[in-house]
Amino acid sequence: MTEVVPGLRERKKQRTRAAIQREAMRLFLKQGYEQTTIEQIAEAADISASTFFNYFPSKEDVVISDDYDPLMVAALAARPRDEPLMLAIRRMMNDDLGELLERDRDVILARSKLILSVPDLRARTWEQMEIAQDVLRVMIADRLGRDPEDFELRVMAGLLVGGLMAAVQEWVRNDGRESFTSLIGRALDVIEAGMRSGTEDSRSK
Repeated sequence: MTEVVPGLRERKKQRTRAAIQREAMRLFLKQGYEQTTIEQIAEAADISASTFFNYFPSKEDVVISDDYDPLMVAALAARPRDEPLMLAIRRMMNDDLGELLERDRDVILARSKLILSVPDLRARTWEQMEIAQDVLRVMIADRLGRDPEDFELRVMAGLLVGGLMAAVQEWVRNDGRESFTSLIGRALDVIEAGMRSGTEDSRSK
């Protein structure tokens, strides 16, 4: 499969987007989220306020938005079709995304702390989690050859997204001292054990 290299225009847009997020996080950490204005972020990123809105609909989106969800979707879709679902998810997190998550560790930790401490950002995160559950549910249904509207798949997707959120919360609680990918692995252990237990219980009835 040939890797598609972004053109000059796209690379410039990516750099500008990254600069906006970087300067926004610097200002948020320095003077507080509520105290930081879009005009201040734009000035720090050397763009106009109107240009800011070409990249982010709101100040909240500067914190919430990232490229990890699309990367996770693409990585999971690329896993072998005959690979068991939980194994595919584990390998996707460790083999496909582990290096990236570790590279961006400090930025992810700072963003996570901010999201969990600002009520408006927490509310937006719940919205994003619902979207993530829907996307994951459809992908799981495709891998398993099942109806994406199945109740069991809704529960499964909810468990996976909830487990990831619990790992983020624990990571923030211990100030990033434990590896993020290790915490995700622990969360997947709990989820997989619960799924196995539920299956065994249903068979024994």
